[in-house]
Amino acid sequence: MKKELSKLYEPSQVEDRIYSFWQDNNYFHAERDSQKKPYTIVIPPPNVTGQLHMGHALDETLQDILIRWKRMSGYSALWLPGTDHAAIATEAKIVEAMRKEGLTKEDLGRDGFMKRAWEWKEQYGGRIVEQLKKLGSSCDWDRERFTMDEGCSKAVKEVFVKYYEKGLIYRGERMVNWCPKCCTTLSDAEVTYEDQPGHFWHLRYPVKDGSGYVELATTRPETLLGDTAVAVNPNDDRYKDIVGKTLILPLVGREIPVVADDYVDIEFGTGVVKITPAHDPNDFEVGKRHNLPVINVMTDDARIVDDYPDYAGMDRYEARKKIVEDLDKGGYLVKTEDHDHNVGTCYRCGTTVEPKVSTQWFVKMKPLAQPAIDAVKNGETKFVPERFEKIYFHWLENIRDWCISRQIWWGHQIPAFYCDDCGEMVVTKEDGAACPKCGKPMRQDPDTLDTWFSSALWPFSTLGWPDEEAEDYKYFYPTNTLVTGYDIIPFWVMRMMFSGIECTGKAPFDTVLIHGLVRDSQGRKMSKSLGNGIDPLEIIDKYGADALRFMLATGNAPGNDMRFIEEKVKASRNFANKIWNAARFIMMNLPDGFKAENLPEKLSVEDKWIVSKFNTLAREISQNLEAFELGVAVQKLYDFIWDVYCDWYIELTKPRISAGGDTALTAQTVLVWVMKGMLKLLHPFMPYITEEIWQALVNDGSAIIVSDFPVYDEALSFTEDEAEFEKIIAAIKGIRATRSDMNVPPSVKAKVYIETAHAEIFEAGKLFFERLASASEVEIADKWEIPDSVTVVTDAARIFIPLSDIVDVEKETARLTKEKKAVQKDLDFLNGKLNNQGFLAKAPEKLIEAERAKLARAQEKMAKIEKSISALSGR
Repeated sequence: MKKELSKLYEPSQVEDRIYSFWQDNNYFHAERDSQKKPYTIVIPPPNVTGQLHMGHALDETLQDILIRWKRMSGYSALWLPGTDHAAIATEAKIVEAMRKEGLTKEDLGRDGFMKRAWEWKEQYGGRIVEQLKKLGSSCDWDRERFTMDEGCSKAVKEVFVKYYEKGLIYRGERMVNWCPKCCTTLSDAEVTYEDQPGHFWHLRYPVKDGSGYVELATTRPETLLGDTAVAVNPNDDRYKDIVGKTLILPLVGREIPVVADDYVDIEFGTGVVKITPAHDPNDFEVGKRHNLPVINVMTDDARIVDDYPDYAGMDRYEARKKIVEDLDKGGYLVKTEDHDHNVGTCYRCGTTVEPKVSTQWFVKMKPLAQPAIDAVKNGETKFVPERFEKIYFHWLENIRDWCISRQIWWGHQIPAFYCDDCGEMVVTKEDGAACPKCGKPMRQDPDTLDTWFSSALWPFSTLGWPDEEAEDYKYFYPTNTLVTGYDIIPFWVMRMMFSGIECTGKAPFDTVLIHGLVRDSQGRKMSKSLGNGIDPLEIIDKYGADALRFMLATGNAPGNDMRFIEEKVKASRNFANKIWNAARFIMMNLPDGFKAENLPEKLSVEDKWIVSKFNTLAREISQNLEAFELGVAVQKLYDFIWDVYCDWYIELTKPRISAGGDTALTAQTVLVWVMKGMLKLLHPFMPYITEEIWQALVNDGSAIIVSDFPVYDEALSFTEDEAEFEKIIAAIKGIRATRSDMNVPPSVKAKVYIETAHAEIFEAGKLFFERLASASEVEIADKWEIPDSVTVVTDAARIFIPLSDIVDVEKETARLTKEKKAVQKDLDFLNGKLNNQGFLAKAPEKLIEAERAKLARAQEKMAKIEKSISALSGR
């Protein structure tokens, strides 16, 4: 039965139905098939309680394009989905919800809190998955994973114990990054640095023997309470006499030594540095070299400890203010200078990080980093674009040991157990342990692992590892393409690399495709503080998922940021409507019972032209996708579908369809053949509309999602015919452009004289000039002399159009002369402005560029007017 498409394409009436059709038929599921090559992408797992944002939309769209293309290209294409437990962020949300009920974690106890956390996960954890589906993500939902599910948890324990037994994991007292708001440690990658305005406070520390004082400067006077020394450079002649002497710590009265250490920069400030080993990483190292005591002066939430009654309980910044006042009163404050300095902040909450000495669990990174560096250098894994290797290498080559313990409850609890009776420690994969020395029950370490510890195992833990005989692991690992943003390289990419190599002996993926950020229309990063975030779901509701996807792919270049501009989404929706209308036209003009599987043997020149151009397009799209040039591919599709197919070929076929008979059937067959091919090429980018049209047009029970992706066919490369027909196209375009410049409406017909050495080609194309170039008659010769005419020149012909056929010369000359005067006025004004040195010196660069752009447009307009006047005058 012949199907019809509705008059308008309404995404809201199509998308949910089509997605259900795909899911009901299990099209997303990847089978292990020895006859097929595997192609695997693991999704960068979004936070379990997250909400889809535009960065997700870009990330998932790019992955879905690749997975749909590979699926159609005959691969067993697995896109493995899942979510991350996002320890710090999720616990913060749960604690905040409990606070509103008047509850704390301690009120519930650990088991009660974890029960509540799992309930929270079940209630809110599926939200982002449903949102991903709205985008059209063709993930294998049968294989959906969670970083705290049974399999991932098993892998986490396996790796922790393995690393520990190899000496790669250890417990020790080290300087860590501490977030006073989240009340937990952070890894180096979780600290974001930003310039903040601050001060240098110059202070006097008196020498104990009364011989004077030492002047130094600090940006954090509140840490003075924990000073245990002052350091100078051993080569600094200014301070040789005081090395070994004792100073009196202002406000505290503690005696502290002056030590000599190369760490001190002679040229910076006064050349004297206060040493606070408990609150600065560099001071901690100096303290170890000089065996200095470590005095912690702050609580976990960055308040002054009780040991200092005058400041006890004060927030660090409140204490800073009071300490500076007291230093001034005591005569210890020399001066205060403004100073911008680089400050570390928590990547989750933005709170300024506090360096802190603490006993924590660490991963020894140097032995793990080198194989991960080598894997990229030897080409086992490549970055696209290659320039992002620099970020990767920078982090790995300068890496410090990774602090993996976190002081929160939601997460993988560290599999270490302590005997409170005899002090023994055991690391085990078991859920509990008895002390091997005294037989007493052991207490599990209360800390949990850094979220990134489990995320680092994602490419293989989700496929069944540590069971190396797991069928999915054997078939789908190593994975192929990791698609992610450049901001995640230090957090996740490098950790997956060293974890994959250490645990499986293989790099976890062969390609890391890096995309940029989606910024707002002004180029600003989207953020809550600016209020400039765009909700992808609102855009989908308004324009459809295909329009959003197409917009995100258009102009996308690996590694480059892009701007979200709603007008571009509208343009993408208009493109979808163009395809829809083209499909409706074809289907409305097909005879009942029409069936066409193959191209007819006998094709006209325009048929060969479109088939040959499509054949070339199929080859180029595959080449672009192989090179991850998705933006280039989508632009080629847009140009072919809109310009070549809709605006040219459909128009060329209309007279043939009207004529009926064999020529109509051939045109209809080619129209359908090319449309089917275009839909296939477009499907990875715009899956919904292509599937909906396919179901109506092909109407044989098949689905485009599992159809064969078009490939180049040498037999369909009609290069000579294509080149010949391009001569006709170029001539028609030239005539159209000239008529447009002269404001001649399409309804005005004109005789066309074609002077060419390719008479046979143009004779065959006479009908096209009448149909598409408003020609009343076409005459062809090898030479013409047509006075009072407009001339159009192409590579293959000169075309003459009598002026009397298209314009009132006197009237049009007068109109153009008037328009020329107006444009000249604009040119004089803009040139004067841009030659004014006062304007150039004072105006913002943006304004100057805008005026230059106006000038360029005016110059272009003037050139067109002068060309038209010249044509009218016969010159």
